[in-house]
Amino acid sequence: MAISLPGRVLTELKRREFLKATAAGLAAGGFCGARIGFAADAAAQPETLVSQLYQSLTDDQKKLMAFEYDHPLRQEIDNNWYITKAYINETFNQDQQALIRDIFRGIHSEEYVDAVMSQVEHDNLGRNKTDGFGGCSIALFGTPGTGKFEFVFTGRHVTRRLDGDFNTGAAFGGPIFYGHSAGDFNEKPDHPGNVYWYQAKRANELFQALDGKQQQQALRTDAREENKKDTVALPANRELHGLAASEMSADQKELARAVMRDVLSPFRKADAEESMKIIEDSGFDNLHFAYYNNMDVGNDKVWDVWQIEGPSAVWYFRGDPHVHTWVHIKRPV
Repeated sequence: MAISLPGRVLTELKRREFLKATAAGLAAGGFCGARIGFAADAAAQPETLVSQLYQSLTDDQKKLMAFEYDHPLRQEIDNNWYITKAYINETFNQDQQALIRDIFRGIHSEEYVDAVMSQVEHDNLGRNKTDGFGGCSIALFGTPGTGKFEFVFTGRHVTRRLDGDFNTGAAFGGPIFYGHSAGDFNEKPDHPGNVYWYQAKRANELFQALDGKQQQQALRTDAREENKKDTVALPANRELHGLAASEMSADQKELARAVMRDVLSPFRKADAEESMKIIEDSGFDNLHFAYYNNMDVGNDKVWDVWQIEGPSAVWYFRGDPHVHTWVHIKRPV
């Protein structure tokens, strides 16, 4: 008896077969960054999916969102922006949309990916009659599978990158942004429903573990301004804000490392590990932890705005009036 499968099932089967073929071809061609070891599970690698997406693009799609690798747009960033007019729901067919969704999911950890997806869906509702994830836009720089490339995903409260480790020494492929406005624009002091508020709770646990003198060193009133890519500029020949890890006890320092691991936990293991390696290689003792007490939502002394900064890192969490987080981790030149 012949069995008739639904069209979408056939499409998914074809997509999986193509993924396997693409992975095999890329492996044979030597496309393998430091993060990629194409083995039996190579089809699940988001780098592989980016190559498949690129191969599926029409000329008209490429005109909207494909650029040379060194195009200046590649390293731009903002808290609410669309890198191109290649909006996911408007520009790409269903198979391509599924690939983009799989790429985005693939650069996050299993533990947090559903929460991250819910944040992106929620915060991107209603843009130009497209909703949620589909209202975001993407760009591709370079040519996946044959040389340097970078995939960039943008929207309100989201900028993510995937570069196959071609952007040497830069975690995540360059600066990223995440945020959430879970309820009202001006969130309540405990930020109910905010996907990322747990990070502030962990950072405040570290603050509470400091003695009085250390807390005074950590408190500031001069948080950095939000200004596109200038927001994530790494420090150069200027005073670092807050308390240095070198001034912490061994127990405090271990808690500081745990905070770093926790803020990295939404992202896939390879990116989290690369980030920590860059920070450790630059000297964990050189990290500074700052809390901005003039931006205390509800005046409850649970610091909504805080920053981790060092020679190779900026992690700026601004929870006033809702969460904006700017991240840049890169080996010093």
